[in-house]
Amino acid sequence: MATIIALTNQKGGVGKTTTSSALAAGLATFYNKKVLAVDLDPQGSLGFSLGLDIENCRTVYDVLTGQVPVREAIQTTDYCDILTSNILLSSAELEFTTHDRKLLLKNALAEVADEYDYVVIDTPPALNVLTVNAYAASNYLIIPMAPEILSLLGVTQLKETIDSVRENLNPGLNVLGIILTKFNKRTLLAREVKEMAENVAAQMGSCVFGAQVRASVSVAEAPAHGISIFEHSPRSKPAEDYREFVGEVIKMTTKGTIQEVM
Repeated sequence: MATIIALTNQKGGVGKTTTSSALAAGLATFYNKKVLAVDLDPQGSLGFSLGLDIENCRTVYDVLTGQVPVREAIQTTDYCDILTSNILLSSAELEFTTHDRKLLLKNALAEVADEYDYVVIDTPPALNVLTVNAYAASNYLIIPMAPEILSLLGVTQLKETIDSVRENLNPGLNVLGIILTKFNKRTLLAREVKEMAENVAAQMGSCVFGAQVRASVSVAEAPAHGISIFEHSPRSKPAEDYREFVGEVIKMTTKGTIQEVM
């Protein structure tokens, strides 16, 4: 059965899609894991980042609306399988009106979960029915956060939604950790926000990942080429940081020692 991880933050611009892409690609590349990536953001950036045409294919919208079985919508990339998204998904709040509207993704993934080691879900920068679907389907949440006060505020506002989902839909949901992105340890603000993030994480029964992802133009360049940061710029600082992050995720979600595939 797959370990399902959703990356979430209602604040945009925190590196959520970049982190989702790096996690999915890293699990497959360095640990030989079978990974399904799921894009729940109507912007469709995750599929685009991994080199797919998101306009001329079946998407997660088709699956959640019952138009096609989940297997018919899954596409294959050089790194992992993926359920892509596009702007049609933006109508979810109005269209998903059935009694199980918050469990549509969980029910869809149940059909293929045994075929994967990990499912990585990229969520929209909002607390809406799509985000709740991701939480209801997941074992763990990872919260990407830029070293900014507004980003920290977004994290604190997630707690109420997480608690509600635990109470009503998914009692086994856990916050795996907060991953700091666009990080520059030389700035006072970054150090202060990291300390505050550690306090917020402790309140959630979680932690801040040891890896902090440093800023670099390579992070922005990789999606334009449709390849992962590890392939585009393997010696860059973000690639090093994301590789460390993926290793932490592996250790926190598996028992025993997992060796990297060299």
